[in-house]
Amino acid sequence: MHIGESTGERQTASPPYARKQREERLAAMTYSDRLFRWRDPYDLAGTESLFAAALAESAQRQAAGCPDYARILALRGYDRAALEAGDLSALPPIPTLYCKRHPLLSVPEKKLLVRATSSGTGGTVSRMGLDAGSLLRGARMVWRMTRYHRLLSPRPCRYLILGYQPRRENQTAFSKTGFGFTFFAPALSRTYALRWHEGSYRLDMEGLRRRLLRCAGGRSPVRTIGFPAYTYLLLRQLEEEGVRLRLPRGSMVTMGGGWKQFEGQKVEKEALYRLAESVLGIPEENCVEFFGAVEHPILYTTCRRHHFHVPVYSRVLIRDPNTLAPVPNGTPGLVNLLTPMVGSVPVLSIMTDDLGVLHDGAECPCGIQSPWLELKGRVGVRDIVTCAAGAAEFLRGGSAP
Repeated sequence: MHIGESTGERQTASPPYARKQREERLAAMTYSDRLFRWRDPYDLAGTESLFAAALAESAQRQAAGCPDYARILALRGYDRAALEAGDLSALPPIPTLYCKRHPLLSVPEKKLLVRATSSGTGGTVSRMGLDAGSLLRGARMVWRMTRYHRLLSPRPCRYLILGYQPRRENQTAFSKTGFGFTFFAPALSRTYALRWHEGSYRLDMEGLRRRLLRCAGGRSPVRTIGFPAYTYLLLRQLEEEGVRLRLPRGSMVTMGGGWKQFEGQKVEKEALYRLAESVLGIPEENCVEFFGAVEHPILYTTCRRHHFHVPVYSRVLIRDPNTLAPVPNGTPGLVNLLTPMVGSVPVLSIMTDDLGVLHDGAECPCGIQSPWLELKGRVGVRDIVTCAAGAAEFLRGGSAP
């Protein structure tokens, strides 16, 4: 299929002038805009050419607006023709550690409508800024993904957020996304574990616990949002206290992010889901995880078998840690995330410090055909130092260690 033939929207018969207007609107769109209007959020086969064209188009525009990014492309021998032909590895990846130490921007700062930073658990943070076009593409993505996974609901609910109470001074991506998730269903209330009090954030788990107990006696669904580690620790505390609740029908446990400093207490997903059902009365099918990064603001949502299938808005390459060459599905390696969503910062191809495996879609019985990403954890501190040195050499034009 030619990349300009369809946006994936349902087509109906229309008069010639209406078809002409539609064709003119389509021709005026960037490839990225067409991609984020695609109707089926998991139709990777139907968007292969469009995705490659969107990456190439965005790389050209951002190189024109960001001299540092143009230098990176030149040093790494970027081959646009190979990318447009479908070789996504032809676009040089930028390590997240580079983003933390060398901020990149391809539009004037005044055009940034939203700013966010990573959590900074390693001492440094990545800074992201989104312009109007990036935000519009992101909004289309969120709407389609949450609609597909039946996360949108007109029924008001109460939110328990195991994270920071929003403040203008708090620019972390998690505080922004945690608040954003409370718009998937109308919010009757928002209760935060970390509340701002007398000039600093203070942990108020007891207040969260009291709210949870009150919600159990009400009629409105409850949705929890937080890191898996925080969710698990809260559920374990309640279990040890002998608490057994039955939250109202429609309640959900939603989680995002990793275990970070609680890696030593990490449990299998199945154990966490069993705990949610035992303590809160929330069935496994109402436990949902999200995955994303400030450098890669794509919403990955688990399917009914709890797998992160790759949506049309992104692609995932797994690279050999020693050579950085892409490896076949089923082989573990470093996770390389690609998307043309952001037009204000050149994060089209990001090399993370996550270890993962990409599986064929057929290996998951949920019915979604796109590949799914299994995250295995992060490289250790010594490995991060090695990756940082390798990243510096990589961007100077040398070979990876």
